[in-house]
Amino acid sequence: MKITAQMVKELRDLTGSGMMDCKRALQASNGDIDEAIKWLRKNDLATAEKKSSRITAEGIVDAYIHAGGRIGVLIEVNIETDFAANNQDFRTLVHDLALQVAAMSPLYVRREEVPEEVIERERELVHAQTLKSGKPEAVVDRIVEGRMEKYIKDICLLDQPFIKDDSKTCETVIKELSGRIGENIHVRRFVRYEMGEGLEKRDCNFADEVAAQLNK
Repeated sequence: MKITAQMVKELRDLTGSGMMDCKRALQASNGDIDEAIKWLRKNDLATAEKKSSRITAEGIVDAYIHAGGRIGVLIEVNIETDFAANNQDFRTLVHDLALQVAAMSPLYVRREEVPEEVIERERELVHAQTLKSGKPEAVVDRIVEGRMEKYIKDICLLDQPFIKDDSKTCETVIKELSGRIGENIHVRRFVRYEMGEGLEKRDCNFADEVAAQLNK
């Protein structure tokens, strides 16, 4: 099938990939747009894997404030060059990841960062809950491992479903962009603040407390 410039432009508009990559994808998929998109995603992921060990010394720190100032996030995402750090798609990704942290409250960037004691404590709790529920002993361990995997995915940013497309994880979205840009992208760290988090809420306001003291 002949691959036209219009077909290449359409695929480029849909994916943001380079023109030559789009042309190769269309040729490999015999002009089928959906298959070409799949081809590009696989190619982007493969490219990202090859670049994953390269040093990322540039990047940006982004901030996101939500809910009238009640939630705030700072996130640092690194990339290889300052030129790529100014790429609009990269900056959009970083901001989306800040939004992800605000909305989904991950505790760690990646599963390798979760302390072993945290995993063991959660496993013991899940195991006890599963036994208490009356599940057969023969399936308890399998149920526990399944719930532990879900727990890890809930608390690790890269394993979470991406809020703008929950068919992909955040890690997949990062790798796809890495493949398109041609540089390694590394989420280094984030911090999430929620107003009042960790503070005990008062049952009454300060004026009520003063009034109660005066009436004694």
